Amino acid sequence: MTESPSPPVTAPALEMRAITKRYPGVVANDAIDIDVRPGEIHALLGENGAGKSTLMNILYGLATPDSGEILLDGAEVRIGGPSDAIARGISMVHQHFMLVPVMSVADNILLGAETMANPIFLDRKEAHRRIVELGTRFGFQIDPDVPVGSLSVGWQQRVEILKALYRQARILVLDEPTAVLTPQETKEIFVVLRRLADEGHSIIFISHKLHEVLEIADRITVIRRGKVVGTRAPAETNEDDLAALMVGRNVQLVVDRGESHPAGATLVVSDLKVADDRGQESVNGVSFEVRAGEILGVAGVAGNGQEELVEALTGLRKPTGGTVSMGGRDVTGAGPRALQQQGMSFVPGDRHRFGLVLGFSLADNLVLTQYDEPPYVKGLLRDEKAIAAWAKRAIAEYDIRTPSANVNASTLSGGNQQKAIVAREFSRELTVLILDQPTRGLDVGSIEFIHRQVVAKRDEGAAILLVSAELDEVLELADRVAVMYRGEIVAVVDGPTAEREDVGLLMAAGRRAIPPVASDAVAEPGPTATGLS
Repeated sequence: MTESPSPPVTAPALEMRAITKRYPGVVANDAIDIDVRPGEIHALLGENGAGKSTLMNILYGLATPDSGEILLDGAEVRIGGPSDAIARGISMVHQHFMLVPVMSVADNILLGAETMANPIFLDRKEAHRRIVELGTRFGFQIDPDVPVGSLSVGWQQRVEILKALYRQARILVLDEPTAVLTPQETKEIFVVLRRLADEGHSIIFISHKLHEVLEIADRITVIRRGKVVGTRAPAETNEDDLAALMVGRNVQLVVDRGESHPAGATLVVSDLKVADDRGQESVNGVSFEVRAGEILGVAGVAGNGQEELVEALTGLRKPTGGTVSMGGRDVTGAGPRALQQQGMSFVPGDRHRFGLVLGFSLADNLVLTQYDEPPYVKGLLRDEKAIAAWAKRAIAEYDIRTPSANVNASTLSGGNQQKAIVAREFSRELTVLILDQPTRGLDVGSIEFIHRQVVAKRDEGAAILLVSAELDEVLELADRVAVMYRGEIVAVVDGPTAEREDVGLLMAAGRRAIPPVASDAVAEPGPTATGLS
């Protein structure tokens, strides 16, 4: 009997073999092996500083490996830079979008990949046709003439993906693609990604959201301290297993916040109005209070006034109307220093701009808001011994991973930079704690640690305002949740009983779910973007 021939073996779309990259004092990638098959969504997990970014920078031509090889469709290649990677069908969608808000969708997509009618003029008609065709093919309609700045974050994510597809990307690297999306937008993006995979595109999906990785990935590779420590199929693993692989120990993914015991209102905001940098009102008559021993979470899609609200409350921006009181004292328009002296601590969303002086040592950053106060000064001179002693204690208590307290803050990983800010701000006597995106871009181990510290401060009696684009974070920590939409608070709900989908709809549309319509009603078409954010 003649045996039927075996099906042909298809080479992986991408192989990275024994990739090693060293920097002074650290091995960022230590003989890493990873492969991605055609039509596969392959998730890449790891703590901050584990080596994911270095590995992807090597793939995209932003770094050169010390050893190892890269193969595309079974053939070894050398990637000399991003333009070389793009020419070979590799594209990267960064966590922070590389889009020009004032330019149209079409102009953003065409930048660097212009479709020419002749050597002088662009062929806009053909470019628009291709953009519309690509959007339709992957399940969404988009107007190429709409300014990108008028689109929601979810639609801007689609524009980034379209930009990669327009350049004929076959391998797509997505870095934290759902970091600032609502649950509904995440579902829509997942539909797009699955269609891309079904058409043969290979996707590397980098995320810290383990439940999303388990939902979307076909395979999952975990990197820890520069080495691959495991590859799993979603059916063979769970969130606890993946977290333990990432960190090297068991991790409590949801910190037990227990019951809060709020007292009187400590921070009271009444009819607050704040203008943005263009002079347009971005916070429109917001009122709320935060009680001692309570966490009030503010949920909302990025760009709905949260940034301006935080800046007004922390003295970084003058409000145009309304009042703010703290501990019964009017502090409207007070500067950061005065607010600090009244007992306010602040963990900023932009740690490089507002949280650290990167050229200063870790020790100096740990006393940045108290450098001129005892015990860190004696008379007119710094007390270097007291500063060194506090730095040593903070490094141990807050698990700041650093070779020394004397290294510049710029040399620390993002997670350790954030722990340094938390150590400084949490160590002072405080009555109000404002947290703006406190765990943005952090790994599960760092998130667990910071969440524990936040709950502990609440239980000590601090009034805590938590502003986060991570809905899961708000729902896990907040005792009450205020939803912000287009500069207004559209609802306040109980944290422990809040429904994720309900809050997600409030974030995306400023309203709760509409009751079901009759079964014979006409179905609405799929998602479209016409310029409304």
